[in-house]
Amino acid sequence: MSGHSKWATIKHQKGIKDKARGQIFSKFSKAISVAVAEGGGEENPNKNFKLRLAIEKAKEVNMPKSNIERAIEKGMGGKGKERLISVRFEGYGPGGVGIIIDAVTDNRQRTIQEIKSIFEKGGGSLATPGAVAYNFVSRGQILVKKKEKEEEQILALMDIDGVEDVDKEEGVIKVSTGGKELALVREVILSQNFEIISSSLLMVPQSLFSVENSERMQKIIDFLEQIENHQDVQDVFTNLDTSS
Repeated sequence: MSGHSKWATIKHQKGIKDKARGQIFSKFSKAISVAVAEGGGEENPNKNFKLRLAIEKAKEVNMPKSNIERAIEKGMGGKGKERLISVRFEGYGPGGVGIIIDAVTDNRQRTIQEIKSIFEKGGGSLATPGAVAYNFVSRGQILVKKKEKEEEQILALMDIDGVEDVDKEEGVIKVSTGGKELALVREVILSQNFEIISSSLLMVPQSLFSVENSERMQKIIDFLEQIENHQDVQDVFTNLDTSS
């Protein structure tokens, strides 16, 4: 498993354990609201793919339907006056590890200052747009529930146009696509009666940052978790190699 994928798995496993459920719901509510707003107020997830992904992630953590509906209403300009926007940060963490952060905020300047403070206190620094992103490419990831005839399932998934790779992981099959192909591949998978657990757009590093010292590795992991726990942060992507 590549380093970035393992970090994504670590995040998924720790998510519910390490954060209060209310904080998790708040993050997903923001993602849903901004997906509606940036989609021109489109509330139908079948016509707004970003919204569909946000709702899918919310359901994955058992977010109540009423919370999802309120978030959609807010994105359409309903209750709640704050205007949410998407913000992307790039920076270098301890030792120079590359990091991309996607956030949703109602106060861009506040979020910038708070993220900058985390970097500075952790021995890192924010970077100019493109300084880190040049080493990353957009990729889609779909987690599919395993069936009894696993090998036949893998062959069928590999035969779908737009699928770049298929890997077996614990309890699921991971399907990788190009970023632009994610929506189409997802629809084909559903049409073949496979059960999708989650779909995500990722930023995948082309080269990895290796760390051999265990204490240094833990320092970086702690730093990444601190960023993850910020109230406005939605996703964190890194070129840290955690495969060793």
